[in-house]
Amino acid sequence: MTPLPTLERLATGKVRDLYAVGSDHLLVVASDRISAFERVFPTPVPGKGLVLTAMSVFWFRELADVLPNHLVTCEGPLIPESVRGRALLVERLDMLPVEAVVRGYLTGRGYADYRRSGRVCGLALPPGLAESARLPEPIFTPSTKALPGEKDENIDFDTCVSVLGRALAEEVREASLELYRRGAARAAEQGLLLADTKFEFGIGRDGDLVLADELLTPDSARYWLADGHQPGVPQPSFDKQHVRDWLVDPASGWDCVSALPPLPPEVVTATRDRYFEAYHRITGLSLADWPRDPADLRQPASRLGQCGGAGDRRDPHREQDVHRPRRPAALQPR
Repeated sequence: MTPLPTLERLATGKVRDLYAVGSDHLLVVASDRISAFERVFPTPVPGKGLVLTAMSVFWFRELADVLPNHLVTCEGPLIPESVRGRALLVERLDMLPVEAVVRGYLTGRGYADYRRSGRVCGLALPPGLAESARLPEPIFTPSTKALPGEKDENIDFDTCVSVLGRALAEEVREASLELYRRGAARAAEQGLLLADTKFEFGIGRDGDLVLADELLTPDSARYWLADGHQPGVPQPSFDKQHVRDWLVDPASGWDCVSALPPLPPEVVTATRDRYFEAYHRITGLSLADWPRDPADLRQPASRLGQCGGAGDRRDPHREQDVHRPRRPAALQPR
């Protein structure tokens, strides 16, 4: 937990701590904690929280024209100095109870589902696809948002519709696919493949869909090197797969039941290097410059006046905003 005695702590997750800032905003603090199989290791990965925060800010700026996001500022007087560089001031949203996963390649749980049934989240895929194969086109594969300590479960689109309503489910699907396509194109320019990723969304005060949580970080996305990509085998990745691989190796001594063991120093270093390399490759920046306001991460005009922020991101010319279908009661903004 990140102690901030002057703020009310609302929640502690596997990686992030959440604090109330007034009634309309939250402070989201990314720690150096790392998890696997819904459990947290006792050993942190130094600098991981900086990577998650800096990379999210980069992508929120890069993709702001696709969909409004919850970021208000990563600088200013409402960011305590003790968490500067690891904290975001964000808009408080009513979060949707599903995770929006997009897959461009067949790997992980998606590949396991495909081997069993030839489908992923109810979507039939061509026969004979190998592990790590590129899919004919990116697919939207939502999942439940599990309680702490439990696993998310893949669901089909009809189940997503039953939870969100058809109009909102379709809006989430289309936004997710476009965010993935744009992110994948940027990653490709840097020699990386965006294998898959998850997005989270909420409903803002005006009733619009808003992108939230983190965005295209090594914790929420799987990046592979484009050079040397070879279907049929697992791919080296810039995320915590190295930690998972060590954990399931008999040499770790983990029995799949007990608390996670401490990470060896060499695993910590290798994981840290992967996170830092992902940030550098995607952004072209060094974490040594964060959060010293590099030009392409600078905040636009503020919605909060004195503290800097994301600005009013609504398009006044979108007449359809006036006629948007009413959200289900459970999803109405507070």
